[in-house]
Amino acid sequence: MSVYDVLMERGFIKQMSHEDEIKELLEKEKITFYIGFDPTADSLHVGHFIALMMMSHMQRAGHRPIVLLGGGTGMVGQRFVSLLAQHPWFHLAVVAASPRSAGKTYEEAVGSRWAMPDPMPEQVKNMVVLDASHVEEVASKVDFVFCAVDMKKEEIRALEESYAKAECPVVSNNSAHRFTPDVPMVVPEINPEHLDVIAAQRARLGTKKGFVAVKSNCSLQSYVPALHPLKDEFGLSKVLVCTYQAISGAGKTFATWPEMVDNCIPYIGGEEEKSEQEPLKLWGKVENGAIVPAASPSITAQCLRIPVTDGHMAAVFMSFDKKPAKKEILDRWANFEGEAQRLALPSAPKHFLHYFEENDRPQTKLDRNLENGMAVSIGRLRPDTQYDYKFVCLSHNTLRGAAGGGVLLAELLAAKGYFD
Repeated sequence: MSVYDVLMERGFIKQMSHEDEIKELLEKEKITFYIGFDPTADSLHVGHFIALMMMSHMQRAGHRPIVLLGGGTGMVGQRFVSLLAQHPWFHLAVVAASPRSAGKTYEEAVGSRWAMPDPMPEQVKNMVVLDASHVEEVASKVDFVFCAVDMKKEEIRALEESYAKAECPVVSNNSAHRFTPDVPMVVPEINPEHLDVIAAQRARLGTKKGFVAVKSNCSLQSYVPALHPLKDEFGLSKVLVCTYQAISGAGKTFATWPEMVDNCIPYIGGEEEKSEQEPLKLWGKVENGAIVPAASPSITAQCLRIPVTDGHMAAVFMSFDKKPAKKEILDRWANFEGEAQRLALPSAPKHFLHYFEENDRPQTKLDRNLENGMAVSIGRLRPDTQYDYKFVCLSHNTLRGAAGGGVLLAELLAAKGYFD
């Protein structure tokens, strides 16, 4: 019996349009779906429960509701909400956050702190925010969660593994699990093969479906993609990088951080260590159920906070065992495509790496939104007196570097069958 027949037999459906088309769709395809009910009542009643029961039947039949977990009211959470509101594969079913926000509508919880350039999506305004610590309640309503929370690292690790053990996969924007050996930290264009380690993680956690997958630090998204097509062929040996990072990376706007106007802060806690170490995990190999980081190149980094709303820029210096010609570097950048492009994932840029010939590009204000903020902009490639070459690059830190990168990772996981 199909889920359509079950819903009809149990009286969940009173009337509909396009009956034949809907029946055929539910029987032949796995769809994402949304069931709406008024969440503004003083208490839950049987009407809410019927909608949740219908959602449960749909989910058991393999159809997919989607959730945003934790930090849903913060900067990255707001970006997740914006991206998921119109996503072709995923549907935002639940928003969860801290106990402080739980029980309020999303609009009430965010209040005046909405920081996205577009208005808050209408379909989320009246969604009641759940408590992210109520793992079983949230996990029972969805197929997987996005996680972007502001907690101590040990608390984040415990929370994310609790969801995984509840057989609810976690796509995390947090740093807590980035160096857990059996947790894949994936940029879809760079290391999709690291998803193979999920089998070992599931064995450790004792799960059949649940796991944690993470995205890398936002600052890496500018320079690691540009280095990646050159690394193996020419023997990338040394890298020096200085990053110039927007205030949204700290979850701030100029209204909430007026001290950053006309200012530059030459320190971002923990950022330089991430910038030096995380690329080596991205370039590592899966061996014996763990990701073994690469031994090279050697990387040194300095990270500065600058008075820009969005967009992380990096000045990069690089040396090789086999120094390529400038033309060879430009050719590798122009022709590079990764798994995200080959699979035509919905959020993937058509051209991941864009090189600008102009001496004054890329510019943060002009180029951060290239290909919906998911592409990397590169410019000013030239020889250096201490290293072989130097260049400048830019990416959007809350799109490619945070929520957009998380959604792209979820698309890769879905395409590879990890949510099935």
